[in-house]
Amino acid sequence: MLMGRVGVMAEPELLLDSSIRLWVVLPIVFITFFVGLIRHYVSTLLQSDKALTMEQVSDSQVLIRSRILRENGKYIPKQSFLMRKFFLNNPEDGFFKKTKRKVVPPSPMTDPSMLTDMMKGNVTNVLPMILIGGWINWTFSGFVTTKVPFPLTLRFKPMLQQGIELLSLDASWVSSASWYFLNVFGLRSMYTLILGQENAADQARIMQEQMAGAAMAMPADSNKAFKAEWEALELTDHQWDLENIEEELMTKDLNFEGMFSTKLETSMF
Repeated sequence: MLMGRVGVMAEPELLLDSSIRLWVVLPIVFITFFVGLIRHYVSTLLQSDKALTMEQVSDSQVLIRSRILRENGKYIPKQSFLMRKFFLNNPEDGFFKKTKRKVVPPSPMTDPSMLTDMMKGNVTNVLPMILIGGWINWTFSGFVTTKVPFPLTLRFKPMLQQGIELLSLDASWVSSASWYFLNVFGLRSMYTLILGQENAADQARIMQEQMAGAAMAMPADSNKAFKAEWEALELTDHQWDLENIEEELMTKDLNFEGMFSTKLETSMF
């Protein structure tokens, strides 16, 4: 009686044709990979270098100089530290006090390059994903490609079984359309290995940068950066770390082993 119940409750296992691996799974992987390579080189060709003004370069160098002073000021004498701090933070004519920059927020009406960059990003990133994804969904529609090696709940069916409306199918099976999107975001390590860390084929990184760019659409205000750096430098006191460096060096045993060779080469004339 127990054997009969087990036989009734057990569902038949779905077996895939081996040709699916050759004509569906591998073509989707190769198409996704080579489209990523083409996207990388097209983005490299369409990339435009943003020209920086002399004022922006000067402001960035001053901020870097102040940060280095805060971090490494303990390795210079106190007088040298105070001289540099006075130049930057003097309340009357210090650099951070007297320097006021005019910040102009960028706008597509005043800066046509912004609109051009947005169009380039859509052409190289969004448009290929829509076209290739639609073509794969139309060409390989209804195919079940693979199965994840662990059980999943029914909440994963809309994500892993796009294009297949079959309620009796286990949620662990992956459709062809979902297999394409898994490859789009899963080939990240391959792109990094072949094209390097900063590549334009990594769709996940591009989407993260686009979301970060949308959240940080406004440029950094130099005046706010100067104020923040002024406050940070004002709170920094000089801590001389090399005060007893001579005594510490003299008390240590000097190890000259391996510094001088025991055999001196002689030349015959």
